[in-house]
Amino acid sequence: MNRPESPNLLIPIPDVQAERDERHLAIERVGIKGLRYPLPFADGDATQATIATCNVYVALPEDQKGTHMSRLVELLEERAAPGATPLTVAMLKPLVADLVARLSAPGGRIEIAFPFFVRKLAPVSGVASLLDIDVQLTAELANGAFNATLGVSVPVTSLCPCSKEISEYGAHNQRSLVTIVVRPREPLQITDLVRIAEDAASCELYGILKRADEKYVTERAYDNPRFVEDLVRGVASRLAADGRCGAFTVEAENFESIHNHSAYARIARGW
Repeated sequence: MNRPESPNLLIPIPDVQAERDERHLAIERVGIKGLRYPLPFADGDATQATIATCNVYVALPEDQKGTHMSRLVELLEERAAPGATPLTVAMLKPLVADLVARLSAPGGRIEIAFPFFVRKLAPVSGVASLLDIDVQLTAELANGAFNATLGVSVPVTSLCPCSKEISEYGAHNQRSLVTIVVRPREPLQITDLVRIAEDAASCELYGILKRADEKYVTERAYDNPRFVEDLVRGVASRLAADGRCGAFTVEAENFESIHNHSAYARIARGW
């Protein structure tokens, strides 16, 4: 039995998106937003599957009516296909270049956010567990210039220096979130930024702690009190001294244990 021909071959279908628009208004970004897709991602030697939330945009010339949205999804589908090479920070430039080429667009932008899991060993018992890190990647090609950013949000512990100083015993502490966004000059890994954030904190976090570990992290935080100002300054000084980092932003939010509000600080350089 002969297979019927594709309807596309039998009936001409108009390409409405490619028609002219006479309003002469270029669009800076048009595309898809909030698309969740399974993607493999590699950071150094570690590769893991994740569910990414993706925004994919192109610039639209003033004389073109619309863009071809399905091609934006196809770009991600190829990255999720079985056997596809895992996405890396280094692959962002060819990825956005492919986007611009397949849409014949003057520019394009890709934003990808996903959880990345770091395996950690408890400080005394050595018990292994996973810590989730929120990652944000952006890649943009505009006017022939490429720019990319790597961002991480790292949970840590901070203990208040003032509380320690004025109290006869104990000190209030809280979980804090350190968010780093860097424009890399050279290859940079997620785990590099995680380590920088954790080193600036009173203590790092772990998924599993035994009693000996809990004693250690409690005393470690007490011996390393940090204001929210200390968090951002500690991270920023490390980034400024790292030749792999260009422009950067550091934010810290302390989810206060003795207030119903957060403490916050931010440092930005080079943007």
